[in-house]
Amino acid sequence: MSGPVPIHLVRGSDAVLVADAVLELVDDLLGTADRSLALDEFTGDDYDLGAVVDAASTPPMFADQRVVVARGAGRFSKADDVAPLVAYLEAPMATSAIVLVWELAAGQQRLAAVPKKLSAAIEAAGGKVVATEPGTSRSARDAWWSELFDHAPVTLTRDAQALVRDRSGEGLAAAPALLRMLEGAFGPGAKLDVAAVEPFLGEAGGVPPWELTDAIDRGDAAVALDALHRMLGAGGRHPLQIMATLSANFLRLARLSGAEVAGERDAAALLGMKGSTFPAKKALAASRALGDAGVHRAVELCAEADLTLRGGGVAWTGELVLEVLVARLCRLARSRSGRSRSR
Repeated sequence: MSGPVPIHLVRGSDAVLVADAVLELVDDLLGTADRSLALDEFTGDDYDLGAVVDAASTPPMFADQRVVVARGAGRFSKADDVAPLVAYLEAPMATSAIVLVWELAAGQQRLAAVPKKLSAAIEAAGGKVVATEPGTSRSARDAWWSELFDHAPVTLTRDAQALVRDRSGEGLAAAPALLRMLEGAFGPGAKLDVAAVEPFLGEAGGVPPWELTDAIDRGDAAVALDALHRMLGAGGRHPLQIMATLSANFLRLARLSGAEVAGERDAAALLGMKGSTFPAKKALAASRALGDAGVHRAVELCAEADLTLRGGGVAWTGELVLEVLVARLCRLARSRSGRSRSR
């Protein structure tokens, strides 16, 4: 469908990332138009989508386009709630653009899915969906960072980009604000290296669990312990949460150990994994690298550490228990890897 985009769905559960995306989108849609004349905003829990449709159906005065923003739209999770908007999108006003912000509303604990009828209507009308958060996979996060840096108001060298990514960890919400801060300090379009960027970076943020398990699989104790500390610190994870992650990881390897699987597809089927087979491929490679005895020992180490964490008679802190476990698992991975190469 050509012509103006009648609706933009901005979706996400992180309030900061959503706010940044909405601010940028609305600024682009308004251009130089007077906000007091061209912008209608709906917030709170006392409006319905019928009111949003009424505003979008009104021609703009003294402006080329009317922009209608509906915040906290995640509460419209039922088909009846979105019926007025679905009907409007069958013949939307060419002079109006709706920004539907699918975010948590007041009192909501979990962001509901967009009703299927609304998703279909948005697609049929030629609307656009703006996902403010990446998925959990490495490729999805890589794509999110690439897009962020490509559209940044300043240009970072590759090393500076890597530093920002590493220091941000899971705290993605701070990255757009950091780039705007750098723009304010150095000016639009400035090319910045590590030396220029580093003073603006705070404490290292948390990291996703796969950074810890990948480092353990490689036997890289330094990287694994750094990931562990970041998960406990900025990541805010409880030691038992990390213990559960490690136990689940090695139990997956145990299920693959000795199993007759021809490749990653068979491994994914055995593990009950849906979608991408990449996680199954990694698990299969790790299981084969450790061997049956190595996988068995890793599961034993996790079980012993879990018992200690739950008060198994050793007066250690949760952090110390996990540090010892991670070091042992890395040593095990190195020893099994070296044995495999020597054969």
